[in-house]
Parts: sequence; structure tokens; C-alpha cells
Amino acid sequence: MKRTFRNLGLFMLASAAFLSCQKDNAVEDSSTREHRFLRVLVSDQESKQLTQINPYDGTTSTFDAKYPLANLYTTASQRFAAVLYQGQNLVEVFDSGFESHVDHVDQKGTPKFGSITATGLKPTHFKSRGQESLIFNDGDGTLSLGNETNFHTAGAQMQVINAGLVPHHGAMAAFDNGTYAVTSAPASGKSPNRVLVIDKQGKTTHASTQEVGAIHGNATDGAHAVFGAYTSAEATSGGVLVVESNGEQRMIANPAGFGAYRLGSIYYAAAAKKFIGFVATKGAYLIDLSSNQITPIYAGTDAFQCKVDYAGNRLLVLSLDGKLRVYDLASNRLIKEGNVIGTTDAGATYKPILEATNRFAYIALPTTGEVHQINLETLATTTKHKVSAKPVRLTLLGFESSEGHND
Repeated sequence: MKRTFRNLGLFMLASAAFLSCQKDNAVEDSSTREHRFLRVLVSDQESKQLTQINPYDGTTSTFDAKYPLANLYTTASQRFAAVLYQGQNLVEVFDSGFESHVDHVDQKGTPKFGSITATGLKPTHFKSRGQESLIFNDGDGTLSLGNETNFHTAGAQMQVINAGLVPHHGAMAAFDNGTYAVTSAPASGKSPNRVLVIDKQGKTTHASTQEVGAIHGNATDGAHAVFGAYTSAEATSGGVLVVESNGEQRMIANPAGFGAYRLGSIYYAAAAKKFIGFVATKGAYLIDLSSNQITPIYAGTDAFQCKVDYAGNRLLVLSLDGKLRVYDLASNRLIKEGNVIGTTDAGATYKPILEATNRFAYIALPTTGEVHQINLETLATTTKHKVSAKPVRLTLLGFESSEGHND
């Protein structure tokens, strides 16, 4: 009898090991599919319909937004997307229904709009860190601040932060110490610009120490905020303004011979811990805060989309000829390139929009009403998701995980 139970125990142990290997192999083989808890959210130029793509099984769902042409931004938690209606002075949030617990993802409900809103004038610039979402309202110079703990509170309104700023096309960044770096201007569209550090009540904690030309684009790692800027109001040269959470500020100049350009989009690649700057006329550049240098990653003049992947490991550059270039940010090395879409008209008002996970790139094509899903190992288009007539905005939300609570 003891021998029988011993043999049975060995059999069960071997079976468990076999099943475990099968599961590991299944996870490994799933690299040809998207993560189960990753979603793609798309808005349309003319329709108020939002389309959510589930790339894991290829299905789509639609939701009625308030207005068309919604700008979409994923929150730092990756659970929510902010939905900005700039022309209608309204902000909503969309909930993926997923919540990350590091080693697995919980289903917290169905995909739906949250309850919280913001009504600042001309909400334009969005940033998120931790549980907070921050919006700069170009029309009145205020900031709207929302916390995810209140996103489903009935009747909730985002907090208004009034720092006494003149309305302008502004930008801001959240520091880990709870303060914010925010731009100031003498009037809308006018230079010089400055950046000051404020608290949640709008009080200045650190005044500006650097006067620069027009600012556009910024990102933060929580301790440093990097803003693309011209060096002076004359706009004859550019660089980036680095603002630290303790108020210290410095300018890093563009490379020699760069010309009268600024890096108008700034990204922070979290996994690689690197800042990237981009401007279509000059390409994509690494911003090194340690050496105070800006160096080229891609120095072409034909790129119109430049994005860091979802985790911040790679940089993707899409050029007008339809070529996608993929760079490893650990080495700043080009690892893949190839044509993935047709040519794009440089004068088009709405061009294709790019985002990417560690497995796939997603490109919304306004002319075909599709989102193309492209395998980043082969650069082959695996699926053409039909979404709406003219998809012009796209963001990712959810998580790069296929492990659920009971898996």
C-alpha cells in the first residue's frame, strides 16, 4: 500500500511538472499573439464613436463618447485613458476594467467611462504620474488634477489648480515629491517662456531661473522635467530646458549645426531610463542629462511619427515612405527596419498614428478606417482591424500580461 501511494505521488509530481512545462511553452509560444490584458483605444475624426480593439482575440467593441476627434492619453497606472475634447472644454476618463497586481491582472469590471470630469477651457496637454492625471488648460491657464481613487465617484470633478498663469499653449510635469513644473508665458503664443515649480494649491515653491524661447513638449522621470525649447525669443537655436524638483534649471543645447529648430516632442523611456527628443524636420535624439549632450538616434528629415514602446525599451520611428525603424534603447542600435504601410502625404492634416507594445506595432490609418497590427519580429502585418471611417487618435491601455487572477 505504501508503495502504491509512493508511486501515485511520483506520478502526480511528474504530471505537475509536465503541465508546468506545457504552460511555460504556451506562454513562450504566445509571443505570436498580443498580451491578453492589452487593449487599443481609437477615436474618429467625424464620429463620436470610440473603438476598443482586443488584439488577443481580434474582437472590437464600440462606445459612445461625447464628441468626435477626442484626444486619447493613457494614465500612468495604464488602467485608464483620459479622453480630451479640446473644442468642447471637457475631459472624461475611460476605464479598461483591468487592474495590475504585478504578477497578475484582475478584471475589475467591464470597459466603460468613469464618472469624473474636468471642464477647464481648451484642455490640451496631458501628463500622468502615479495615481494622478494632470491637464493644462490652454484657454484659461489653469491645471486640472484628478486622482484615480475618484474616477468612479458620481459627480466628481477634477481639482482646479490656479497658479495665476496667463492663458497660453502650456505644458507641465509631475515630480515624485508632489510638486509640478509648469510653463509660463507673457501672452498666448508669445515669448520668452519660463518654467516654475508649484504645489497642489498653485503656490510657487521654486521660481524660474531660466528665460527661454517658446516651449513645446516635455517629459519627466519624477526628479527631472525636460522641456523642448528655443534658447531665446528670437528662435534662432534650440535645446532642452531641464528643471529639477529642487528648482535647479539648466539648458542643454542642440547639436552643432542643428539650425533653428527645437525638439517639439519629448519622451521618457521608463525601462531604459532615457529621455528622447523628436522633431519631424530633424529626427529623433537621445537627451543625456549626465553628460548634458543631445545626440542623434535617427537624423532623417522624413519621420512623422516617433514613439517609445509601452514599457520604454524601444524607440519606433515611422517615415513618410512607410518604413518603420525599431531601435533598442539599451544600446541605441537599430534592430529592425522595413516598409509596413504605404507612403504618407507630407501635407495631410491627419496622418497615420503609431503606438507599440513589446510584441506589436499598431498604426491607425485615417484613409482606410483600419488599425494595422504589425509583428515587431517580422514586421509583417498580422491583422487589419476595421474600426471606424476615419481613425485619427490611438492609445494603448491595459497591461503587457496574460496572467489573470486564477491562472
